[in-house]
Amino acid sequence: MNLTNTLHRCLQQTPDKIVTIFRGRRRRYDEFCNRVARLAGALQASGMKTDERVGVLALNSDRYLETCMAVWWGGGVLNPVNIRWSVAEVVYSLDDCDTGILFIDDQFLHMAAGIAKTARRPPVFIYTGEREAPDGMLSYETLIAGHAPVEDARRGYEDLAMIMYTGGTTGFPKGVIQSHRNIWAGCIQRIAETPPIKGGKTLHAAPLFHMAALSRAINQFIAGETHVIIPAFNAREVLDTIEREGITELGLVPTMIQALIDHPDFGTRDLSSVKRLVYGASPIIASVLERTMDLFPGVEFYQSYGLTEAMVVTTNPPESHAEAGRRSGRSLSVGRGLYGTELKIVDEKNDEVPRGIVGEIVICGPSVTRGYWNKPKESADALRNGWLHTGDGAYMDKDGYIFIVDRMKDMIVTGGENVYSAEVENAIGRHPAVMMCAVIGIPSDAWGEAVHAIVVTKGDAQVTEEEIRQHCHQLIAGYKCPKSVEFRPEMPLSGAGKILKRDLRAPYWEGQAKKVN
Repeated sequence: MNLTNTLHRCLQQTPDKIVTIFRGRRRRYDEFCNRVARLAGALQASGMKTDERVGVLALNSDRYLETCMAVWWGGGVLNPVNIRWSVAEVVYSLDDCDTGILFIDDQFLHMAAGIAKTARRPPVFIYTGEREAPDGMLSYETLIAGHAPVEDARRGYEDLAMIMYTGGTTGFPKGVIQSHRNIWAGCIQRIAETPPIKGGKTLHAAPLFHMAALSRAINQFIAGETHVIIPAFNAREVLDTIEREGITELGLVPTMIQALIDHPDFGTRDLSSVKRLVYGASPIIASVLERTMDLFPGVEFYQSYGLTEAMVVTTNPPESHAEAGRRSGRSLSVGRGLYGTELKIVDEKNDEVPRGIVGEIVICGPSVTRGYWNKPKESADALRNGWLHTGDGAYMDKDGYIFIVDRMKDMIVTGGENVYSAEVENAIGRHPAVMMCAVIGIPSDAWGEAVHAIVVTKGDAQVTEEEIRQHCHQLIAGYKCPKSVEFRPEMPLSGAGKILKRDLRAPYWEGQAKKVN
């Protein structure tokens, strides 16, 4: 159970196979492994000791994957930095886990001076861009060329592999501790449920600092298949890349799926190579899922549910997305627990609730983190009696399928009734003028909390607040319908493409002593 043994297998069995494709640059497994071993030696020479934390602040690239493997090959610990953070947030994560080396690319060079000035321990910067390294930074390619390959440290099992900071959509980031065993087990569990496509090419468009994307990359290394990488999600570049490279598998979050199918070029492209579409990381509006399945006939659809603290823990397979699954509503489930993972739905007393009753998802399994870095109280709150408390509200049907209704913190209590935002968002999302929506609770003297909707419309589509309310009244109970509707040109999104409800709520709850009313 160490993350670099995948490379040894590929080097032995398929050394000539292409491992990474990045904007025309192709590397074979033998070349990739040699570069990883050389970069590991360069990191050791630059101060990386066993368990030393190494950060990466960069867009997706072949070098990002080389860096991850080189850190583990050399015995270090990876700290993938959120690319949407400010300098202060980046410095917080570096300081919190004492990161001494930071890989940085052209996109984030403007932040380097601020990081160096304010970090408790100014990091050694390694420039991963395509130009000459700026003054005071080490050059990625020069380091590889100037160092001999070193032996794999073969760290594994309970050795620390990664500290990945939560996206902070509901609070301040916490450093999630992941061992080699945690990550390896989570990947193998996922492979057991979703076997890799033989000869497949996976497109990495979602950000690799995020657990969902990075674990998919590790799965592809385990399978010995090919990674195709673009720097960041861009609908046109995704379409171009699918056509040019013959992509077989896509992994996207719902906001990306919507942007892809809404792109004006979508209907003109040859997307016949796509065999599988995996989606997750946030809830998907039913109307978007149905439309996507219609536009990708014959493609396997998988939904995955996971979190930084436990990687992927459920999967909803293609049969749930077939006609019978769509009629039954099971296509909107996040699926059942993976092999080796236990899930329960519990109440506030930690007692398991009956099927069909909403409670909190708790998880037990080999991929579950052992806690948060330097945060014993938060670790104790999340991990109780061997179970990870996710904070996600859901119910389980009679066959063990999980249906997520909301973050427990996001549940709206209006007039004494519980309202789950996902149900309201699905109703609003069925209006033909709506491209994207989010539902939050805001303070109300009359109701305690009122259901408030934020809507982004499609192009020049016109719709009024009253029309949205009337549309919802046809689909859900009156008390669930939004009392108010706000129209915006765009949503605040995290680096992983999730809607930041924390930012949407902030203006309404400013000055309140508590975030419930």
